[in-house]
Amino acid sequence: MFTTESADHFDSLFREAVAAIDAGDVSKLERLLAANPDLVRKRLESPGAWLRDTVGNALDGFFRQPYLLWFVAEDPVRNNILPKNIAQVARTIIDKAKHEGADNLQEQLDYALQLVSFSWVARKCGVQIELIDVLIDSGAALDGNPDNALVNGNFAAAAHLVARGAKLTLATALCLERWDDVTLLASPASTSEKQFAFILAALRGKAEALRRMIDFGVDLNRPSADLYSHATALHHAVSSGSLKAVKVLVQAGAALDTKDSAWNATPLGWADYYIAESKGDEAGKSYREIAAYLRDQEHLQGTDAKVR
Repeated sequence: MFTTESADHFDSLFREAVAAIDAGDVSKLERLLAANPDLVRKRLESPGAWLRDTVGNALDGFFRQPYLLWFVAEDPVRNNILPKNIAQVARTIIDKAKHEGADNLQEQLDYALQLVSFSWVARKCGVQIELIDVLIDSGAALDGNPDNALVNGNFAAAAHLVARGAKLTLATALCLERWDDVTLLASPASTSEKQFAFILAALRGKAEALRRMIDFGVDLNRPSADLYSHATALHHAVSSGSLKAVKVLVQAGAALDTKDSAWNATPLGWADYYIAESKGDEAGKSYREIAAYLRDQEHLQGTDAKVR
């Protein structure tokens, strides 16, 4: 356990190491780790304002008391960029942790892979696949991560994780359009697994995947307890910007007037929100088309959803 003084010192060292990660400065990072091996063994239990002011509530949630290795993912987002050599940076931290005999390395690796799988910044910077390989080659557990990748639209990462040996789930098969696998996996899938797959397909705007799940008898209007449970598939299809996905759900009978439990808004209310947020860009065009379609459908169905 750290005293206040030692905790402040460790926070300062940790900040310096994170700065080296962000800069892709392997030489500096190696010097810091050699002089301070606790950096690869211990969590940052008392992060200073340098981190809390940047990632906020993440430190009380999914990024609570982080290990140094987890910073290679850029999730939570701090800089909106990763250095091109971030895989080498990750390998440097892992190699040092192995050298020091860190007994929590498996925990570090497993969660680092989860974060990297979720990371849209890693995808945008073209370093996600290489990071995934470094972590897998070091022993990170794979299962569940293709689904994690797809939540943030990381399709190539999801496919790569499956190719590297991750279990193929119904949700991943749907979003990767592996239809033969979908047929095989749907039959033994539980109700909750089917609902999760249905919501993930809606979130990613996968019209054909939604159509197939509807044929499998999913509940059109029930949220998934395991993925953004505040809203229905139709809400999430709206957020995807896919008019085709929205139409599949509406034509199958999805309720137009259901309000989400977070913002008390209908699917049309979500479309109007995204229109306002898009500020006239190409995405805004998609949301305007969706909003127009939903308004027409409300009129045809006589739905009173004035309060959104």
